[in-house]
Amino acid sequence: MVIEDIKKRALHRTSILEGQLRGITRMIEGEEYCMDIITQTRAIQKSLESLNRLLLENHLRTHVTHMIEAGGDTRDQAVAELMKAFDFQGK
Repeated sequence: MVIEDIKKRALHRTSILEGQLRGITRMIEGEEYCMDIITQTRAIQKSLESLNRLLLENHLRTHVTHMIEAGGDTRDQAVAELMKAFDFQGK
């Protein structure tokens, strides 16, 4: 279940990411200056973070809400998933 507005924005973000990756491929093939390539890879990392924020928002507004309301093991699963998503498990 994906909220329509978030879905639209997430798909737009993936299109941008695809273009950015193709651009980096061309830069590497063209043996462009390493720092310019790194600048572009950092931009992709920021784009991925933006996508992750959208997906997290959707997950919190849909799945987590229902899982918390269900309580018990389902609630515990929601907490464990979020901890894992942020690399907090076992720490």
